[in-house]
Amino acid sequence: MANKSTADKVATIQKGYALEGATIELGAAIVDGELHKDAPVRLPLSMMNRHGLVAGATGTGKTVTLHMMAEQLSTAGVPVFLADIKGDLSGLATAATGSDKLAKRTESIGQAWSGKTFPVEFLALGGDGDGIPVRATITSFGPILLSRVLELNDTQESSLQLVFHFADKNNLELVDLKDLRAVIQFLISDEGKEALKELGGLSKATAGVILRELVTLEAQGMERFFGEPEFDTAELLRTAPDGRGVISCLELPTLQTKPMVFSTFLMWLLADLFEDLPEAGDLDKPKLVFFLDEAHLLFNDASKAFLEAITTTVRLIRSKGVGIFFVTQTPKDVPADVLGQLANRVQHALRAFTPEDAKALKATVSTFPVSDYDLEETLTSAGIGEAVITVMNERGAPTPVALTRLRAPESVMGPSSPELVRSTVAGSALLAKYGTAVDNVSAYEKLTGKAGAATGAAAPGQPPVPSPEVFVPGSPYPTAVDDEARRIEEEILGRPSSRQPNSQPSTGRADSRPAPPPPARRQAPPPGGMMDDITGALGGVLGSGLKSMARSMGTQLGRELLRGVFGTSSRRRR
Repeated sequence: MANKSTADKVATIQKGYALEGATIELGAAIVDGELHKDAPVRLPLSMMNRHGLVAGATGTGKTVTLHMMAEQLSTAGVPVFLADIKGDLSGLATAATGSDKLAKRTESIGQAWSGKTFPVEFLALGGDGDGIPVRATITSFGPILLSRVLELNDTQESSLQLVFHFADKNNLELVDLKDLRAVIQFLISDEGKEALKELGGLSKATAGVILRELVTLEAQGMERFFGEPEFDTAELLRTAPDGRGVISCLELPTLQTKPMVFSTFLMWLLADLFEDLPEAGDLDKPKLVFFLDEAHLLFNDASKAFLEAITTTVRLIRSKGVGIFFVTQTPKDVPADVLGQLANRVQHALRAFTPEDAKALKATVSTFPVSDYDLEETLTSAGIGEAVITVMNERGAPTPVALTRLRAPESVMGPSSPELVRSTVAGSALLAKYGTAVDNVSAYEKLTGKAGAATGAAAPGQPPVPSPEVFVPGSPYPTAVDDEARRIEEEILGRPSSRQPNSQPSTGRADSRPAPPPPARRQAPPPGGMMDDITGALGGVLGSGLKSMARSMGTQLGRELLRGVFGTSSRRRR
């Protein structure tokens, strides 16, 4: 390394970044203190779903790097998601104006610069801002992510999962915080003590702790983030009429004091995409690039289940065409299992003012391939708008490490005017869909009966008969659920279901007809059906267990939600 000439070092970079396909232009290499615009540094578009890391100390230009990359991705037809924590990224909607200083910089790196605007969709978490409101239902948010927001310990998180299981099994839709609160209040009431006992691992004391945390969250005004209409993450995959990718910019300036809330919501967006998107394999360009700013907030004091879910999502979402770029101060902010999956690195300057800083610097240097640079010196002396870069080339090998002077954004590096933001939101096609919150019948109404139909009088010797739309715990007539089970079973088996149709319970007044008796035991399917064929084909290895499982498949699918790695639900009410 010490014997190589400057020309040889430049030639190494030129060869390493001579890529054939479409690329994101990052800048020009600096070698031995000199800028070489004939040695461009770029990132293959086809490798952006291999994920990446943008790191560096505060004030070194990380946000400008995101800005510049988002512009080029949009131009290439790739949708982008950005979390605008400081409010600076809204400038993507406003064309920048040139200056002599800017012209000198762009000419020095060979950038043909011109001011441009880009298609931006402004979003706001829970409508807390000017953007289109982004909400999630409690059901789809899931117990693992909600435990992060509530800052529950591992035991309390496991208990919350049991509460979600109870709600899923009993067809209690958890749309907002009051729904979850109503379910927990039912479980710790005298009426629900049998259901609480059946859950086994949920104690009344732990349920009370979770309930108090929910009340605290509501007192902080967090209830606006949960509800309907729930945001469909497919909206993040849109392109503009001219073919450019839409840049979804989620404004979060009012949530800087609640970092756990916004970081967890960002992970919900990713988890929802992961569950919904089909496998895509290797693509010429990603379907979406997701920039996850302040990434360290995701991992601070995270539970083992949460970290495992993040690792699984990062590992598998690549094959669905989504690239994730974690943005943070040092690589040590990201767990090793996640960091090992990040193929593209943009490392801005680091500081070494304290022993802890020096330790972080050495750890960062150790994660780079062997290079022609003294990285400890380079990383502490790099200027604003410069970064040490290595990415994955089109063959899947790391490119040479290159200190790079980065390209300048072509839109405003700062906020757009409030008038422009508001007019953009007013003209958005999403405003009519998500602009107004709604409160449909869900667990709270079902348990309290505040929106339910009259149940009618009980016939002599018979229990009260509920309306099919209103859940009553322990009811022998979950007609809506069983009808759904029949439908699902018929679709699975491809023939009429063996399940008898449920009788419709009475919903009339006191003079209505007596309630029907409990349904007779369902008959087994006739011999020779598909279930017997399956059992016979397996030679009876699984015995009656297989037959029992198969016969109950429709009911189980009808009553319980399928939940993903984060405990998120893929069945949502839109």
